[in-house]
Amino acid sequence: MLTTPEQLAAANKANVEAMLTLANTAFASAERLAALNLNAARANLEDGVNNAKALLGAKDLQEVVTLQATLAQPTVEKAVAYSRSVYEIFSQTQEEFSKLIEAQFAEANRNAASTLDKAAKSAPAGSDVAVAAVKSAIAAANSAYDTISKAAKQVAEIAEVNVAAATNATVKAVGAAAAGKPRKAA
Repeated sequence: MLTTPEQLAAANKANVEAMLTLANTAFASAERLAALNLNAARANLEDGVNNAKALLGAKDLQEVVTLQATLAQPTVEKAVAYSRSVYEIFSQTQEEFSKLIEAQFAEANRNAASTLDKAAKSAPAGSDVAVAAVKSAIAAANSAYDTISKAAKQVAEIAEVNVAAATNATVKAVGAAAAGKPRKAA
């Protein structure tokens, strides 16, 4: 089971490419998050100025109260939209990382199987049982990994549904409060 310099170079090249892909994904996500934050800060500043002008132009206390209730709804909706965007960026980044890790895992399995087959060919007679045991252990590890991976994806899907439901309930509750309606539990 000697590793040739060419095999070592190929493995190192693959590892470097994987790390570069991870780094590029992380930088792209950071760039998207920075742009989102900059746009949100700009919009918040503009909204704050416009809201302050509207409140300062109110003629009486009743108009101030009405304006505050009216201005609260768009603010909450924008905050929820911002949160959704952040969640989306992180979810997409995690998904890209998962794909890369799954590809690396699959490649490692192929390499292990290939190495094991080569070792089995040059192994002494009677070592079939040991080779079969190692193959069985690899198959069990792959099965466990698949099960864990599927469970993690299901948890992520459930979390996404729950986040969407919670944000929708928040927007509805603020809308009902702004409209003067009693809040309903969602």
